Amino acid sequence: MPRSGDAFRAVKNLNTVSLAILKSRAQLGVTAPPVTIEVFLSGGLPKFSVVGLPEAAVRESKDRVRGAISSCKFEFPQGRITVNLGPADMRKTGGRFDLPIALGILAAKKLVPMHRFGSFEFYGELALNGDIRPVPGVLPAAIKAAAAGHAIVVPKDNGDEAILVPGEVYVANTLLEVTAFLRGTRGLESVEPAQESVVVASTPDLADVKGQRLAKRALEVAAAGRHNILFSGPPGTGKSMLAQRLPGILPPMNDAEAIETAAVDSVLGRPFDLARWRQRPFRSPHHTASAVALVGGGSDPRPGEISRAHNGVLFLDELPEFSRHVLEVLREPMESGWITISRAGRQADYPARFQLVAAMNPCPCGYLGDPAGDCHCSAERVQNYRSRISGPLLDRIDILMHVQRPPLASLRPDAPVEESSAEVIRRVTYARSIQLERSGVCNAELSGNDLKDAFCASEETWILLHRAADKLALSARAYQRVQRVARTIADLAQEETVGKHHMAEALALRQFDRQF
Repeated sequence: MPRSGDAFRAVKNLNTVSLAILKSRAQLGVTAPPVTIEVFLSGGLPKFSVVGLPEAAVRESKDRVRGAISSCKFEFPQGRITVNLGPADMRKTGGRFDLPIALGILAAKKLVPMHRFGSFEFYGELALNGDIRPVPGVLPAAIKAAAAGHAIVVPKDNGDEAILVPGEVYVANTLLEVTAFLRGTRGLESVEPAQESVVVASTPDLADVKGQRLAKRALEVAAAGRHNILFSGPPGTGKSMLAQRLPGILPPMNDAEAIETAAVDSVLGRPFDLARWRQRPFRSPHHTASAVALVGGGSDPRPGEISRAHNGVLFLDELPEFSRHVLEVLREPMESGWITISRAGRQADYPARFQLVAAMNPCPCGYLGDPAGDCHCSAERVQNYRSRISGPLLDRIDILMHVQRPPLASLRPDAPVEESSAEVIRRVTYARSIQLERSGVCNAELSGNDLKDAFCASEETWILLHRAADKLALSARAYQRVQRVARTIADLAQEETVGKHHMAEALALRQFDRQF
């Protein structure tokens, strides 16, 4: 029979049982699935356990939470504390659950009223002194919280990105501020959408590129239709200069595009700049970059360069110097606009709708076909060099432009002034508006049926396309890409019908197809 003292302690332990439930969200790619945080206090020997597939940073939260609660002069429970992060089969990462766990403990001890938790979601990493530190992935969480009609409490440093989505956002610097708010003794700062002080992007101007009329025309067509483009030519002809000036002639991002791009930066934990968040990204990884660096990966899947270039430009200089394996991983996201990173324990999807701009030399030494150069590369070396770029990858590039040396007269100080980016972007923006009104997407993204509807061409145009396809041995994919480029050229000319001269220019923009 149990002793009377044991029975008394059992009754006492039952009376000390308490449960608090809060809401938060995990980070999975650029989505934020809901997480229910259950804090259960019971009697017994002191023990603090976190369950629900927590990774190392989440398991360590018990030490940060203990230190923060003690530093804020609250009495830490001496019994058994069990924190369940549900659903139990989804991995939880990062320090974002520190704040809700601490609040759950205080609520279970009746130090904070539980009824205030119903319409709130909480995010924040706790310092040992009770300060709340910023966490990555707040913007995707804010998007989902606003859709669910929940208010959110986030670290003050995350406030600017959280308010990009219409919703109720509160920011806090310390745990004490949040507890005072929940008790009703003090209000929290409510963040309102700030007036954007848009900073004009300091992108290089197209007028800096002297000569190169054909190459600049190719760049304008690429910008208008969001076509991928590859520049080939000897060193010093301006290939990199042209690529760096593409963002300056692209139309500004709309709200949806800007939020998508900002969400990727949020997941990476990059500082948010309200003045520059609408500027299109321009990423230029070195040719020694690995496949994981380019497309993303790791044990905890993180976005790579193609996702950081989402809605912007990915520039690959010295294209054949990249590992062939690295280049091949670009093929699927170039078609789908998404990259799925799968690991044994989890899978994450990241957006990757980028515009590829690449540059390369025609041979290892760079001077093949250059009248001013002296190339000593053998045919075998040239073939091996070019074979590093596979046919399927080239097939996904709409414009293949060979860049020659500019005439010396165009480099003279008294040469005519070149057309500026501001003049080009007006034509590009108007052509884009035509495409979006007609099909809802840029010409480069037209599907088969949409392309059939948008490509209104004369009989002469079709005859020219068929003859060129036979002569150049174009694949079915390349055949459609030529159609899309011709459609863009007609849009730049503000003509509804794709004429023979539009198709001729589109075919000319694949001018070194026969070299591969």
